[in-house]
Amino acid sequence: MANIKSAKKRVRLNEEQRVKNQAFKSSMRTAIKEFEKKLDNQDVEGAKDIFKLAEKKVDKAVSKGLVHKNTAARKKSQMERKLNQATAS
Repeated sequence: MANIKSAKKRVRLNEEQRVKNQAFKSSMRTAIKEFEKKLDNQDVEGAKDIFKLAEKKVDKAVSKGLVHKNTAARKKSQMERKLNQATAS
């Protein structure tokens, strides 16, 4: 454990930020799962609403540096493809 006051503060702040990042990443994953659950239940209109929310969360995760931009693009593309298939059928 650190002895210097500023090092102790840095340890505390790093832990606080880690918890925030973890919570945000979890909420992003939850939004994606909710989207997929709506599609499984044939609720296309509900899926469209949640798609917008999930897309925002994925984009915000990129801006915070929690997810790589290519990963975000892939997740959004997968969700959009599923939504288009559900809308077409």
